[in-house]
Amino acid sequence: MAQLDHHVLIVGTGSIGLRHLRCFLATGRAAVSFVEPRDEVRSSIVHEYPHCRGYRSLEEALAQGDFNSAVIATPAPMHVPQAIQLLENRIPVLIEKPLTLDLASAECLAAAARKASSIVGVAYVYRANPLLAQMRDSLLSGEFGTPVELIAYGGQNFPTYRPAYRDTYYNDRATGGGAIQDALTHVFNAAQWLVGDMQKIVVDAEHQVLGGVSVEDTVHAIARHEGNILASYTLNQHQPANELTMTVVCEQGMLRMENHRQRWRVTRQPDTPWTDFPLPTLERDELFVRQADSFLDAIQGKSVPLCGLDEGIASLKANVAALASWKQGNWQHIS
Repeated sequence: MAQLDHHVLIVGTGSIGLRHLRCFLATGRAAVSFVEPRDEVRSSIVHEYPHCRGYRSLEEALAQGDFNSAVIATPAPMHVPQAIQLLENRIPVLIEKPLTLDLASAECLAAAARKASSIVGVAYVYRANPLLAQMRDSLLSGEFGTPVELIAYGGQNFPTYRPAYRDTYYNDRATGGGAIQDALTHVFNAAQWLVGDMQKIVVDAEHQVLGGVSVEDTVHAIARHEGNILASYTLNQHQPANELTMTVVCEQGMLRMENHRQRWRVTRQPDTPWTDFPLPTLERDELFVRQADSFLDAIQGKSVPLCGLDEGIASLKANVAALASWKQGNWQHIS
């Protein structure tokens, strides 16, 4: 461990926590330890990753270990208390989405981060996608004029990609589950990165197909972002095709990311072909390794987090407004 610049503590070792563990190891820049209260699971992880030390609790880890960063990958209601505990020990944190479930706890976290003067990142991993980053750079260049509309569409077969979904946080909105907090929040965050924060939203959603749960698996929404940009969102977690497209229509052309085709593209004139910008297919964990590298760079002062706390709170506001709109059947305005 001594020859590495970083020692990262992964708090929570469900599927996403284990992914963070192996991806921080894959950077080659960090020693990794983890918190897992279940003895059998902890022993199994140490067997698979013998250079990683496991702790029964965050308190035990803080008492016995020496860390310069942490990742929080526990259920959403635990995020803020654990993040504050780490920040009080001057440990920068990367927090899984959703950041938390309510705005009051997010404000408590923001106050703790200001007091600690420490880095807080939110793990919206789409921002590590080079397709989205290149498309954003082109938008920001002004080449296509002012954005006026965003259209986002996504879907996948959840049982194929997350077969244990019935037995995880996903099965209860109170632990961060359901399509809005689990999947659509990624798209909200990506859209905010592309065109600016959401101002208002109206949502219809329903549980349509997924077995073993009652949370929503299908969501339709329309929204308005700052700068008078109209937006629409369609997402489900049961269709056979694994697809994600994000289109931004501007005054002088349009840009589209097609994640499932590993390309982004532009068109400027009617009835003319698209100009494509394909990129090599990413390996399974590559986005998370990129995210880990970026967080380590931020700790070293080389960059800012891919998604900072203020931006994570902006996406939380979109989540909260979307759920309220669905429940109340009306437009929700976001301050």
